[in-house]
Amino acid sequence: MKQLFLLLLVTLSFTVKGQSIIGQWETYDDKTNEKKALIEIEKTNDIYTAKIIKKYIGEENSVCEKCEGDKKNKPIIGLVIIEGIKKDGKEYNDGTILDPESGDVYSCYLKLVDDNKLKVRGYMGVALLGRTQYWIRKQ
Repeated sequence: MKQLFLLLLVTLSFTVKGQSIIGQWETYDDKTNEKKALIEIEKTNDIYTAKIIKKYIGEENSVCEKCEGDKKNKPIIGLVIIEGIKKDGKEYNDGTILDPESGDVYSCYLKLVDDNKLKVRGYMGVALLGRTQYWIRKQ
């Protein structure tokens, strides 16, 4: 009985972990499919944020020249690019995503496609007008 309980507990812990967006994700260039950056998603008080923790393309010590406000000329490494995301069923909504190359900020939602693939949609106005990327979980 004790072994069955332990097996059930371990199985549930893996299932819950696999359903979370928390962790590290690799992004890829839309045109070349080259690995672009490593992003870390965190959760604080039911709000999810994401920041760049490593760049694979470009200068390591570059700054966000085109960003506005408090992010202007801040280092890309450590820059928070997703803010205000809240879990809503199987999706994560109501947040924003920053494109550090253009400085533009878009509405954003996230959705796990499977345990290791995250759909990231940035859009203006209605969700139909925007761009989708797929991030891969860092193992």
